[in-house]
Amino acid sequence: MDFDTFNDCVPSLEYFRHRISTPEWLIEYRTTNYIDLTYVIAGQAVYTVNRKKIFASEGDVLCIPKGSERSAVSNAPAKFECFAANFNLFAPTGEDVAVPLPLHSHVGIHNDLISHYSKLSEDFLARSPGYTMRAKARLMLVLQRFMEMLVYEVDTYRFDPRVKQAIRFITEHYAEQLKISEVAAAVSLNPVYFGTLFRRETRMTFRDYLNTIRINQAEDMLRAGKWNVTEVAAHCGFSDVFYFSRLFKKYKGIPPSTVNG
Repeated sequence: MDFDTFNDCVPSLEYFRHRISTPEWLIEYRTTNYIDLTYVIAGQAVYTVNRKKIFASEGDVLCIPKGSERSAVSNAPAKFECFAANFNLFAPTGEDVAVPLPLHSHVGIHNDLISHYSKLSEDFLARSPGYTMRAKARLMLVLQRFMEMLVYEVDTYRFDPRVKQAIRFITEHYAEQLKISEVAAAVSLNPVYFGTLFRRETRMTFRDYLNTIRINQAEDMLRAGKWNVTEVAAHCGFSDVFYFSRLFKKYKGIPPSTVNG
C-alpha cells in the first residue's frame, strides 16, 4: 500500500474526549459511523469490537474502523484514562478513507502525543474562533505519529540527539560535497560508529538520506521551472549531471528532463 496517498486526506472531527472513567463507565454496544482512535494512558478497559474482546491497557492504541460494532467497560478497580477521537477521513474527491492502523497495538507512553492530545482537548472544549482548523491539524499530527510508529516503524521523536543534529547539518549543507566523515565530525562521532547509529535510527544509510534530501530539493526546483537540469544538479550538490539524472530517475521513476514546471 502506498501510504503517501494519505497526505492529501482531510479529517472531520466528530467528537473528542479526554476520558477519566469511573468503575461503572461503559460504552453501549452499537455500530459506529466514524473511526474511533483511542490512546490509553492509564488503567485498563475491555472493548468488544465485532464480537472480539480486546483488553486495552496503558500505552495501547485502538483504531476501530468506521462501521464496526463496538462496546466497552472499565476494568475496575483500576482507573481508566484515555484520549478518544471520533472522526472521519476523506480523500480530496470526497470518498471515505480507512486508516491503515492495526485494530489494537502498543506504542507506550509518549509525552509528545499526550501534549498533542491535551491541546486538542483544549481546542475542542473552548471552541474559540478557528478551533476547527487547529483541531484538524492536531488530529493529523496525532495520526501521523501513530502512522510513523506502527506503519513506517520509525520514531523520529526518539532519535538519538546526535542523529537529530546530523539531520539538521545535512539539511543545511546538502548542496556541498558532503562526506560522512564531515557530518560525523560535526556531531563528534567516529565515522564508522556514526554510520551505524544513523542507519539504526533512520533505517537509511547516510548516503541514501543525503541523496533523498538532494533529489527532493531538485524536484522542487525543476517544478518551479526557473532552472535547467544542469543548474539544478549543481545547486543540489551533484558535479556530474549524468549521474544526477540516473539517480533522479531511480528515486522518482522519471528523468529530470520530464518534470513539468
